Amino acid sequence: MPERAILVGLELKDRRRGRPPAGAPSGDCSAEESLEELASLAESAEAVVLERVLQSRAQIEAATLIGAGKVEEVARQAAAQDAGVVIFDRDLTPTQQRNLERAIQRKVIDRTQLILDIFARRARTREGQLQVELAQLNYLLPRLAGRGVEMSRLGGGIGTRGPGETQLETDRRRIFRRIRKIEEDLERVRLGRGVQRRLRQSVPLATAALVGYTNAGKSTLFNRLTGAEVLADDRLFATLDPTVRPVILPSRRRLLLSDTVGFIRNLPVTLVKAFRATLEEVTEAALILHVIDAASPQASQQIRQVLKVLGEIGAADRPQVLVLNKLDLLGEAGGASEGLCRGILTESGRPSNAQAVAVSARTGQALERLLVVIDQVLPVDPVSCATFRIPMKQGGKVSLLYEFGRVRARRYEGQCCEIEAEVSESLKNRLAEYLVRGSEL
Repeated sequence: MPERAILVGLELKDRRRGRPPAGAPSGDCSAEESLEELASLAESAEAVVLERVLQSRAQIEAATLIGAGKVEEVARQAAAQDAGVVIFDRDLTPTQQRNLERAIQRKVIDRTQLILDIFARRARTREGQLQVELAQLNYLLPRLAGRGVEMSRLGGGIGTRGPGETQLETDRRRIFRRIRKIEEDLERVRLGRGVQRRLRQSVPLATAALVGYTNAGKSTLFNRLTGAEVLADDRLFATLDPTVRPVILPSRRRLLLSDTVGFIRNLPVTLVKAFRATLEEVTEAALILHVIDAASPQASQQIRQVLKVLGEIGAADRPQVLVLNKLDLLGEAGGASEGLCRGILTESGRPSNAQAVAVSARTGQALERLLVVIDQVLPVDPVSCATFRIPMKQGGKVSLLYEFGRVRARRYEGQCCEIEAEVSESLKNRLAEYLVRGSEL
């Protein structure tokens, strides 16, 4: 049965001037827009939103975030509507969370806990589940103290339960042990990904990564370009675990495209750290395809948020192609759609060297143009025709020509196989010892 939820947001304003007070956290969106996004997150977690409460204050109230009077109002609404959970649109300190739970007499969670819950629901692979669990444990650790008899949320065993500090220390030791174990497992995953990446790099095969704000249409675009069947749903964080598939470009070059986790405003730091192994696919990609929901009123702000996260993970200097998706939702007037897209890019502070292409992943509109732009932006690896004479026992080298080149003719001479093929410059260099001199065209 879905949980019934009340959402609570906080808007910091100088009451005399109607603007954020000095020192208040600055943001690209209004408190109303942030609360609307929180509602989408709650629905993605299969909650039913009963009420949205927005408090306006000059500053944060240290004990309860929103002030005692507003807390009483929320408590009355929760009791009257039989809400099971109250979700705050800001991160709560452990003290604030405890005070709010005592006053409201309902489960209280914040934005980070909600996102962690969604990630836990979406993770399918063992790696994804480990990464989410690590983020959850790091979030839970400072919140153990003072939870009384309900401190232990990990389950217990004989000899592990007890009041006060005994239970607290038992929980802490258990969590520390589990964190160390998960970090060791994820380090092995990271090393394994590094080996796989080096193997891919040893073969002349470019890589590109899809990134973007959650629900921008990355998975739909991925399916269109690769023919894959990755889950594409109109929900935040519908897909979590990365997928890699090949794409053939107009120049006949082959590209490995990876679909990655979506970003969001105020993405929890614990998640960014936990997903380091996955996000390395972005930092190591030769090209980043930054997918943008061009139909969203917050498109410019979302671009800035994604660029901010790319900077945090060290991928800001990667070549980018901005893919303005959902062109089909912008109306029939092509000129008007193009003008709107230009306006989005002007406001977003996009990288000066990034090219932009407007497409519709749902209908397939302008995808051919996108592939042409990807071909142009990728590091130059020109294709030419050459002839190779490869000993029969070197079957792996022959396979490389068939897999990453375009074989035009094949002849057998004694113990060698002579192959004429269209190949990239990097593949030709790799097979240089088998190249028939003077055969290049």
